[in-house]
Amino acid sequence: MMYIVMIAPALLLSLWASFRVRSNFKKYSRVRSMSGRSGAEVAAAMLRQAGIDNVRIVRSQGLLSDHYNPVSRTLALSQSVHDSDSVAAVSVAAHEAGHALQHAQNYAPLWLRSALVPTAGIGSSVGYFMMLIGLFMSFSELIMLGAALFSLVLLFQIVTLPVEFDASSRAKKILFQSGFIAGPEREGVSAVLNAAALTYVAAAVSTLMTLLYFLMAARD
Repeated sequence: MMYIVMIAPALLLSLWASFRVRSNFKKYSRVRSMSGRSGAEVAAAMLRQAGIDNVRIVRSQGLLSDHYNPVSRTLALSQSVHDSDSVAAVSVAAHEAGHALQHAQNYAPLWLRSALVPTAGIGSSVGYFMMLIGLFMSFSELIMLGAALFSLVLLFQIVTLPVEFDASSRAKKILFQSGFIAGPEREGVSAVLNAAALTYVAAAVSTLMTLLYFLMAARD
């Protein structure tokens, strides 16, 4: 019962956030931006305006697989974003370009998130299984040790929030000020980027609830 009360709402929030991302992206993928520029063209223009000439824009495989890699300085855009001039495509491309701008300006949370990637990976795998095994064995010390590792995942996700919110804020500001998006299209940009931001909030809530559940189980 405790598991249902604590974990189920977080899971439902994650599913709802994922649904909103896909539905809003699909909706505004049908709406062409008035500028007529593709996602790749908008991202390239944003980088030029910022004086960034060492970032490559490439295509990536898969739906919504868009991301920026600060190590290789690569901005990867899925085909539905790279080649499309839709409001959804331009929004996603601008958001990812926002991460490249963060990198160029030494945005501290971005560097911290990159540094936490290895530890978060350990926490999500080793830490979670330690908690699970400890729960089945009624070994509270093992649960606590696993929880300490799993908390690194939560830390990573908390640091991720300002990184993602800031990238979206930069994207909206540049899209509007540079004329890549016209007034009537602002609603679509906000819908796409706000839905994406919700997925990061949902992930953090889900991790927090999972962590609290195992900590409470360790006390029983």
